[in-house]
Amino acid sequence: MKKILWVLLFPIITYAQKQTADLIVYNAVVYTVDNQFVMAEAFAVKDGKFLARGSSKDILAKYNAKQKIDAKGKPVFPGFYDPHSHFMGLGQMLSQCDLVDTKSYEEIIERLKKFDSEHKDEQWIIGRGWDQNDWDIKVFPTKDLLDKAFPNKPVVLTRIDGHATIINSKAIELAKISPTSKVNGGVVEVIDGQLTGILVDNAMGLVKRVIPQATETDKRKMLLAAQKECLKLGLTTVSDAGLNQDDIDLIDKMNKEGSMKIRNYVMVSLGIRNLDYYIKKGIYKTDRLNVRSFKLYADGALGSRGACLLKPYSDETSKTGFLLLSAAELERSLTQIYNSGFQANTHCIGDSANRLILNLYGKLLKTKNDRRWRIEHAQVVDNQDVPKFGKYSIIPSIQATHATSDMYWADKRLGDVRVKTAYAFQDLLKQNGVIANGSDFPVEFVNPLYGFHSAVARQDAKNFPEGGFQMENALTREQALRAMTIWSAYANFEEKERGSIEAGKMADFVILEEDLMKIPKEKLRNVKVLNTFVGGEKVF
Repeated sequence: MKKILWVLLFPIITYAQKQTADLIVYNAVVYTVDNQFVMAEAFAVKDGKFLARGSSKDILAKYNAKQKIDAKGKPVFPGFYDPHSHFMGLGQMLSQCDLVDTKSYEEIIERLKKFDSEHKDEQWIIGRGWDQNDWDIKVFPTKDLLDKAFPNKPVVLTRIDGHATIINSKAIELAKISPTSKVNGGVVEVIDGQLTGILVDNAMGLVKRVIPQATETDKRKMLLAAQKECLKLGLTTVSDAGLNQDDIDLIDKMNKEGSMKIRNYVMVSLGIRNLDYYIKKGIYKTDRLNVRSFKLYADGALGSRGACLLKPYSDETSKTGFLLLSAAELERSLTQIYNSGFQANTHCIGDSANRLILNLYGKLLKTKNDRRWRIEHAQVVDNQDVPKFGKYSIIPSIQATHATSDMYWADKRLGDVRVKTAYAFQDLLKQNGVIANGSDFPVEFVNPLYGFHSAVARQDAKNFPEGGFQMENALTREQALRAMTIWSAYANFEEKERGSIEAGKMADFVILEEDLMKIPKEKLRNVKVLNTFVGGEKVF
């Protein structure tokens, strides 16, 4: 009788000895992306953090959880990072007229008319996404067609890169812009004494100041729409590259309310008010919000010829681009940031802008350090300036999709020799052994797998060009994966808490339909996200 009782009790005793977890994922192909790039089959999660990883047999034998997921051999990765994005901007764009992939100015007018018919109560027509480089006539448009279609309603259309805007006469009237209007670090385009409607870089502020401001209710809707788009694509951490205090406070409020699940590494927009407030306040960090950096702009964009170059543009030799702030203003702000302990993240596209900021960083940083100051985009960097990334421990924060979006015309802007110094990801990676790869959405598409594909294949969605664009600077798949997980976490001072699947780190992870590390390159952009988890909670 005693023997029979022992046999009956044994399973209960064994079960009781198991440790309790909240979630177990097993029968998976787990890319931990730790230092050794260890593979696993399973892991356990408790209180929003990874508890352990290992074989399915060992994890199931050691832990018990109410929720168990049989991954059925699917690949699991750490939650994807976008280290340079415009999260609030994505929300705004989702509420505006979408002009992405328009093939002509006439197509823009048709989209605007349809948008206007569906939003008759809107006082202004706002749109974004046009790119004259996609048109047969590859020059900036003028306001003429806008005036004909919308003579009484103001229209403001931002270029895909966010560095140029076309507005109609009604918007010009409301903004009180004239042919004599001048703005430092910007261009009000005038041809034959007449305004064309084109505003570049800082000049866009002339019309922005008169556009009706979104209410808090509007912004909440925008943020939730942006979050939905990001989570369904596997993004668990975004990095909003430039926000003001009010928007940062709103995100913090939504985090605390529980409606904002995605994590955000916010870069504070440069400005006297923001500098004074946040330097006095100090670094602010919660589980879902990290405010410890400032976003600066050195120059504009290559597509709108606002990028500041050492020598003139090859396709318009009267222009070299321009700085958005003077060298003295940039140095003054960087000195304040250096003394505060905050991180500096500076937008640099052209080789002149990159050289200036690398030298200013070097003047303050002096040698190797752990301040993790970043160059955002690092798009065109003269060969003699590349070693400065290593000398001063500067992180290149790149967007691989910029290379495959610009490759059709970049050599025309830069010339055959200088273009070889652009999008040089492998050269930049070699400096410190780390590179962060984001998207700059909504300038590019949100999907982080587009960036992965562009980094390793250097091709567009149609797998053009054959053999890839400047393949000497392509990343390996392991490098590209690290660049969107652990290296991006490092760029955000978050590598000890996320970016890899390791015990004690936040349980942010994604389950994909196919394995990024094994499938043919031409299939990478089409891989589906099955589930996204933030802190062990399924959010998609």
